[in-house]
Formats: sequence, structure tokens, C-alpha cells
Amino acid sequence: MALKKRIVVVGGGVAGSTIAKNFDLEADVTLIDPKDYFEVPYAALRCTVEPTFAERSCVKHSEYLKKAKLVQSSAQSVSDSAVVTVSGDKIPYDFLVVCTGSTYTGGPATKAERIKEYQADNKKLEAADSVLIIGGGPVGVELAGEIVVDFPTKKVTLVHSGDRLIDFLGPKASKKALKWLKSKNVEVILNDRIEVDGLAGPIYTTNKGRTIKADAHFVCIGKRVGSSWLRDSELSSLLDDQGHLKVDANLRVEGKTNIFACGDIVNTVEIKQGFLAGKQAGVVTENIKKLSKDPKVSKLAVYTPLKAPFGLVSLGRASGVAQLPFATITGCLPGMVKSKDLFVGQARKGLGLAA
Repeated sequence: MALKKRIVVVGGGVAGSTIAKNFDLEADVTLIDPKDYFEVPYAALRCTVEPTFAERSCVKHSEYLKKAKLVQSSAQSVSDSAVVTVSGDKIPYDFLVVCTGSTYTGGPATKAERIKEYQADNKKLEAADSVLIIGGGPVGVELAGEIVVDFPTKKVTLVHSGDRLIDFLGPKASKKALKWLKSKNVEVILNDRIEVDGLAGPIYTTNKGRTIKADAHFVCIGKRVGSSWLRDSELSSLLDDQGHLKVDANLRVEGKTNIFACGDIVNTVEIKQGFLAGKQAGVVTENIKKLSKDPKVSKLAVYTPLKAPFGLVSLGRASGVAQLPFATITGCLPGMVKSKDLFVGQARKGLGLAA
């Protein structure tokens, strides 16, 4: 009987958890993650206004993985044959999948700690009469939407450095989101920024000298690519200027036959979104299965990056704005698709759990 392939997955986000689950029963899987849980990223903002929502949106790895080994640590370095963790483990592999999409330093290590963090944010929010949101990407816009729907009497101010909101989508989507927020009395300040280093209130000053008073603030700007651990490794030469790993059309790291990458860390030219990480995980899964059966297989699955802007941003519990290939729409229809459950049930089913 052939030995099971040793598959090491680094990072327990959308892509990593999916791949670990896909091989859980048919390979010798090790998942390396500093957290003991997977979190549905689209649901995080709902948890700020409703902390009990995190009971479903945060899933312990042990809930969906039956045989895989979890090494709760961060990866420190990698060679052509093994990964070394901060905790000192040296884990050999036949196949490696790198899914460390964004930095995760000092965050909650357990599901219980994550829920406590949401509870603390919720108390801060409930006690505030005025709220400042820094960042007008999907996170900032969705958080503003959650707050104004659940706490309609609070004064919400959103500051964004760009000239339009959710600029990963087209101008029509940006205008519709701005119009919706203004209809809920959100003050939106564009083309200005607030430096987040050493940030403390209740008085905040923008780079252009504007003064904002707020009882609480939330920083909603992008995280850095989680590739610093690769800079002193054998893969360092395969990082681009932004820290993304260079991959080929099969999502193999360039020049490597048994190392794959997917999620936000890869250099595919497209917006980094959770649903795309899931699609990439499907391609990687298929290719590892093919190579496990025949290392010389000539045809592998190809990943095609998203060419046109596509996405859905929730606006509170019943509305949203969606950019589709044929139209940009706002209102209850996109709200029905995403805003009610924020894809939590779908994510849980994908991991083999009850919705």
C-alpha cells in the first residue's frame, strides 16, 4: 500500500482551510496556522455589532479536520523539503501550499479570544455617540453600513485617502455606495487620510488639517502581504516587489514542481478577494491530486484570473451593492445574496459542517 503524500499547508484562511479539508482523509496533512480557528472573512464586521455571530463565523480547525495535524504556530522558513515554524517544528513535505495571504501578528490565537475581542469592540461601539472609520475600501464601507443600521443614532464619519469608495470596483459601484451611506447620514471625507501610527482620540486631525471628534475609531485599511517569513528562504528570489509569490498558470511557485501558492499572497493580476482564494484552492487541489497519481502528468488545471471588476459589498443587514459582468446594482437583491448571512452558511457547508 502506497504511503500517503505529506501535504503541508501554511495559513488557515479561506484557501488554506479549504485545501486542508480537501485532503484531510486522503493524505498526511499538516496545517500550520498561528490560530486554532478559521474565520469567515466576510462576516467579521457583523461580529462587531453582533458578537454572537462569531460563534458561527469562527470555526475551530478541529471542528472540520478529522485527521490532519494542526501546528499552531507561524512559519519561520522553508526549504525544498521542509517548513520550520517559530515553535521549532521541522515539518517535511511532498507538497507544500503557501496560503499566508496577509500579516497576522499579535492577533487572537484562539476562537474564544477572538470572540472576546469582538465583545470588547462591541462595548466600545455601544458606548460611543460618534464613530470614526479610517479607510473606504470594502471593510470600511461594510463596517459603516453595519453601524448605521444597528445604531442609527450614532454619528459616523468615514475618511478615505482615495477619490472614491470601494475603488476595487467600478465608478458606478462607488457612487451607489456613497449615495447609500449619505442617505444614512454618514459623513464621507475623500482624498484625505489620518495617520494610524500612535492613533488616539477623541480628537483626530487629517493630513489636510481637518479636525474630527469621535468617541471611538476603527482602522479599516489593507494589511501587508504575509510573505516576510519567505525573505530569508529559498523562495526569496520568487517574491515580486510587493511581496507576492510568483506563480505559473497552474498556481505552482515558478520553477518549483511541488510547491503551490494561492490566496492573497500570489502575484495573479486581479483583486484579492476571498471567493477567488476559494477558486484557486480548487485548482491547487486538482493539481496536487493529479501529480500524486502521476508526477509526470502533462496536463494540469489552469487558473484564469478575474479580468473585470466583480464583487458584492454589503450595506447593513438587508442591502448591498454588486458589480456584475452585465450591470451594477444596489438594494435588496444584492442584500439577499450576501448581507443576511454574509456567506457564513455557505462557508460552513464547504467545510462539511452544518450551516
